[in-house]
Amino acid sequence: MIKLFGETLMTKYAQFNINNREKMVTKQIINISNSQKMESIGNESVDLVVTSPPYPMIEMWDEIFLLQNSSISSCIEEKPDEAFELMHQELDKVWEECYRVIKPGGFMCVNIGDATRTINGNFKLYNNHTRILETCNKLGFISLPNIIWRKQTNAPNKFMGSGMLPCGAYVTLEHEWILIFRKGDKRKYKTSEEKLDRMKSSFFWEERNIWFSDVWDIKGTKQKIQKNGARERSAAYPFEIPFRLINMFSQKNDVVLDPFLGMGTTMKAAILCERNSIGYEIDPNLDSIIRQGIDDMDVDFCNSLIKQRYDRHVNFIEERKSQGKEIKHFNKTLNVPVMTTQEEKITFINDAACRILGYKDESDSKNVYHVAYEPTSDMKLIPSKLYRKIL
Repeated sequence: MIKLFGETLMTKYAQFNINNREKMVTKQIINISNSQKMESIGNESVDLVVTSPPYPMIEMWDEIFLLQNSSISSCIEEKPDEAFELMHQELDKVWEECYRVIKPGGFMCVNIGDATRTINGNFKLYNNHTRILETCNKLGFISLPNIIWRKQTNAPNKFMGSGMLPCGAYVTLEHEWILIFRKGDKRKYKTSEEKLDRMKSSFFWEERNIWFSDVWDIKGTKQKIQKNGARERSAAYPFEIPFRLINMFSQKNDVVLDPFLGMGTTMKAAILCERNSIGYEIDPNLDSIIRQGIDDMDVDFCNSLIKQRYDRHVNFIEERKSQGKEIKHFNKTLNVPVMTTQEEKITFINDAACRILGYKDESDSKNVYHVAYEPTSDMKLIPSKLYRKIL
C-alpha cells in the first residue's frame, strides 16, 4: 500500500518506482534509539546536522539526563556545577558521533539556550552554549559566526528578581544560540554537474540578507505533549529555524541528520527542502507522534509554503521596480527576475516543480518514508492558501 501523507493512493501512483530518476525522491528515516551510538550511519555520510538538544540545567530536561547517568540526581542540589558538567558529558558523546558521520566540508548547527536556575536559594546562569563550543572545538570542528535567536515575550511577569528595586533584579534571558560548525575545509565542487546542482539549490538575494544576519527575530512555538506518557515540552523549536538552516548549509538531495528529533520538525523541514533526512529520538513515547506528524503533512500545505516563498520574491521584485531600480537577471525556470547570476538556476522542486507526492512503502520499516517531487509547469497554478499544521 502507498500513502500520500495519510491518504491511501489506489492506481494513480501505484506504478511509481522510487528508482525512477525522472522524479526526485528523498528518503526519511526515523530511529527511536540513543544517538550516542548511531551505528546505522556510516562514517562521513551526512552533509548537515541540524538539531536542538535537551538543555542542561533546565528542570524539564532533568529526567532525560538522569536516565543517561543516575549520579546526576545526587549532584543537582549539592553540587550543581558538577551536575552541569555531567549532563554535558552525555551530550559530548552525541557531538563526537556527529563529527564521525559528517562529511568533510559538512556543517553542524546546534540550537541551544543557556539556563538559569535557583538551587538552595542561589540564582545562577549556566552557559550551555559555551560548554558545547568548547567540546566541538576539541573534537576538531571549526567554529563559524553564530546566530542569536531572539525569542522575546511580552509576558508582564517575565522579569526576575526584586521588581523595581536596584541591586536585586536580573536581566531577562530572551535569546538562544544557534551554533554553527564546519568539519574541515569548505565543500569542494569539482565537476560542472556538481556546480549546477549547487546553483539549483541557491536562495534568493533578499533571503540571503535576512538569513545570514547574526540576529533572528523568530517567535518561539509552544507545544505540550501529554500522550502515552510522553514528557511535557514547551518553547518548542519553530519550523522556520531548520527550514532556514537546511537551505543555508546544504543542497538538494543532501542528507540531514537530527540526533535529537523530538517532534520531528527538522525532518519536516528537510522534506520541504528536498533533502534526505535521518532522525534519532531517545523517547519511545514520541515515536507515534513523530510518525503521525509526517503522515499528517498535507500536500497542499507543503506546496503553499513553496508558493509563498515564490510570491515573496515576486513582491520583492515588484517593489524594487516601483522604486525605479534595475533588475538585470532572469530565472527562466521560475519565470521571474532575480538580482544576481547565482539565482538564475534556482529550482524549488526538480524542474520548477511544486507538487510534493509523499508516500510510505510498506515493504520498508514503519519508520522509513519516501517522498517524491513531481514537476509542474507553472508556479502561478499553485494555491497560496496557508495551512498551520506544522508551523
